Amino acid sequence: MDIPQIETDRLILRGLREEDFPAYAQWCTNPKFMKHIGPQKPISREDAWRSMAMVVGHWPLRGFGFWALEEKATGELVGRAGLFEPEGWPGTEVGWGLDPNHWGKGYATEAAKAAVKWGFENTDNDELISLISPDNHPSIKVSERIGQTFSRNFNFHGNEISIYSLSRSALK
Repeated sequence: MDIPQIETDRLILRGLREEDFPAYAQWCTNPKFMKHIGPQKPISREDAWRSMAMVVGHWPLRGFGFWALEEKATGELVGRAGLFEPEGWPGTEVGWGLDPNHWGKGYATEAAKAAVKWGFENTDNDELISLISPDNHPSIKVSERIGQTFSRNFNFHGNEISIYSLSRSALK
């Protein structure tokens, strides 16, 4: 499946490539990056490879997925963002993860807005959610900036997670 490419003011959202793996693995082994993602702790390079393969494989299985975030000005890979719904997920999630060296630049909000727009234009989803740790205040702010509001708490694999949501009708 061809992964669609999206351009925002400062980013190119594109499919992950094999040559992206060193940066991807570096994020996955970084405690700051992983604090609120998946197991909430760094993972090995081998598990990072499996994670990246799962992200890439999401596209042909679901028709949507995460994009690599490439900074237009430099060509540097700065993060990932997009839509995600593995088996057992409580809905289609709009998610993001940025290299800590690029936090505070507004890239997460920019990419998440593009993912929401693409998601409502190209899928049948009437709602997009984000699963966010209650203490992840920067991601809560991103969620609110893209129009999501707190929906409910959810016990996910023994962790209390807040679900923020945005309905298609809220954008009209």
